[in-house]
Amino acid sequence: MRRRHSDAHEERNWLDQRGAEVDGGAQSVAAEAEETSDPVEIIQRGAHRGLTLATAESLTAGSLAARLADVPGASAVLLGGVVAYCNEVKHHLLAVDAELLESRGAVDPAVAAAMARGAAAATGADIGIATTGVAGPEPHEGKDVGTVYLGLACSDEAVQRLGLRLPDDCVEDLEYASDGEGASWSAGSLLLNLDGDRAGIREASVEGALKLIDDFLHTEPSGIGEPR
Repeated sequence: MRRRHSDAHEERNWLDQRGAEVDGGAQSVAAEAEETSDPVEIIQRGAHRGLTLATAESLTAGSLAARLADVPGASAVLLGGVVAYCNEVKHHLLAVDAELLESRGAVDPAVAAAMARGAAAATGADIGIATTGVAGPEPHEGKDVGTVYLGLACSDEAVQRLGLRLPDDCVEDLEYASDGEGASWSAGSLLLNLDGDRAGIREASVEGALKLIDDFLHTEPSGIGEPR
C-alpha cells in the first residue's frame, strides 16, 4: 500500500542520500521511488503554480507520459511528449546536437539533458523530463543493460519566479543553459544503474523520472500550510 504522501516526504531518501547516481535492483528502485512520489501531487502542485510539463522518452516509449496522463486534470500541466527511439528523432524533433549523438551515443547525460530541454522548448512547457537508456536484452552503444539517464530541464524564468533549483542529486549540464534562441534553461541529469529484466528497468525508469520531477517541485519554498 502506498504511504500517505505527506508522510513519504518525511523520508525523502531515495535520491536525496544517494548522490548523482542510483544503483540497485530495478524492482526495488521502482518500489522505493513510487512510495515517495505521486503523479497526482505532481499535477496538482504544477497546476497550482502555473507550471507546465513535457516529456521526451526513449526506452520508456511513452509510459512516463501515460502515468502523468492517468491523473484527472493532467492537461492543466502536461502539454505533450515525444517518443524518440532513434537518434534522428532526437535530433530533428528535440534539437539534440547531431555531433553529440554521433560522438557519445544516445545513452549519455548530456543527451538526456538536451532531450529534456528540447521537449520543453518544442511544446512551450516550463519543465522537460527525459528518459534514455538500455533496457535490454543486449548492451547498446557500449553501455550495459540497466544504464539509464534521466534528464531534467526548466526555463530560468520559472526557476527564478518560484525559487526552484535542480535537486542536489541532479548533475547540472551548463552546456545546455541556452537553446540558441535567447531562452535560458537550468538542465541536468541523473544516472540509474539498474539490475533487472527489460520490463523492470523500464518501470524503474518511469518511477525514477516521476521522483525526479517531484523532488524538483519540492525545492521551492513550501506554501502556507503545505506539508513537506
